[in-house]
Amino acid sequence: MSKWDERKLNRREALKAAGAAALCWGALGAAPSVAGAQEKKSKKRILMYTRSQTFEHSTVKRKDDQLGFAEKLLIDLGKSHGFDVDATKDGRLFTEETFAKYDAFFFYTTGDPTQPGGDNQPPMPPQGKQLLLDAVASGKGFIGSHCASDTFHSSGKAFEMQEEDKRDPFIRMLGGEFIRHGEQQEATLRAVSKIFPGCAELGDGLRVKEEWYTLKNFAPDIHVILVQETSGMRNPDYQRPPYPATWARRHKKGRVFYTSLGHREDVWENEKFQKLLLGGISFALGEAEADLTPNIQAVTPEASTMPPEK
Repeated sequence: MSKWDERKLNRREALKAAGAAALCWGALGAAPSVAGAQEKKSKKRILMYTRSQTFEHSTVKRKDDQLGFAEKLLIDLGKSHGFDVDATKDGRLFTEETFAKYDAFFFYTTGDPTQPGGDNQPPMPPQGKQLLLDAVASGKGFIGSHCASDTFHSSGKAFEMQEEDKRDPFIRMLGGEFIRHGEQQEATLRAVSKIFPGCAELGDGLRVKEEWYTLKNFAPDIHVILVQETSGMRNPDYQRPPYPATWARRHKKGRVFYTSLGHREDVWENEKFQKLLLGGISFALGEAEADLTPNIQAVTPEASTMPPEK
C-alpha cells in the first residue's frame, strides 16, 4: 500500500471516529432535554361548568361578560396550586373532543342543563349528560359545590327517598340530592374524616353562616367527611337527625367529591373552605389518596329520615 493510500485510509478512519463522537455528544446533549420533558409535570385541567337552568346564584352571575365571583376565585386557586381552570356556561362544549382535554369537571349548576331557560345560556346537547357520566366512570374526576346537588333531579316526590334504581343517573354518580333549604343561618359542620385531604386544619369542624341544603338519596358507599349538625337550627327543613354535607366516593374508575358549602361569597373567601375544596380537587384529580371506606351508617345512621314537608 502506498503512502498516499495510507493517508486516505487514515483520513477516512479519522472522519468516522469524528462522526461517531459527534453522534455520541449529540445523544448526550439531547438526553437531558428528553428526561427534562418527561420529568416536567403537565398541569391538570378542570372545566368549571356554571350553567343555571333554574335559579342563578350570585356567586356565578356574570355582568358585562365578566366572570362570576366563584369562577374567578377557582381560576386564581388553580394558578396558585398548579392546575388550570376554564369556566363556561356554554353547554355546547359537552362533546367528546372537549372531554378529552380535561382531567376533571367542576359543577356549580341548577336544574336540567340540557334544557333552555334560567340564565338563557346554550344548553348542553342531549348526549352531553351521558358523555359526562361515561367520562367520570372511565377515570375523570368530578367536583360538585352547593347547587351541583340541585341538578338533574330524580323523578318522584321531593320529600321522599327514592330507591337507588329510581334515582337520576347523575344523582347516583354524585352521591346525594338537594331537597330544599331554609333561611340562611350559622350552623356547624362536624368533621368525621379528619385525615381526608384538606381537612387537617378543620379540627372538629367549622361553623359558618350559609344557605344550608337539606339532602337525600345518599349513595350507600359515600365516605362522609363533614356532617350537618341540625340541633338548634331554625326552620322545619332541618328538623331531622344529622346527615352528610360533604363526602367523597368512587364512581367506577372516577373520583367524586361534593360539598354543600358554597352559596355565599364570604364562604368562598373562607380559608378553611378553600383548603377543603383544594383537598377535594386534589383527590378528584388523582393527586392525593384518601380513605374512602363507606361510613354513612356509622356517622349518620338516621340520614334517611326526611324533614317535614311543611
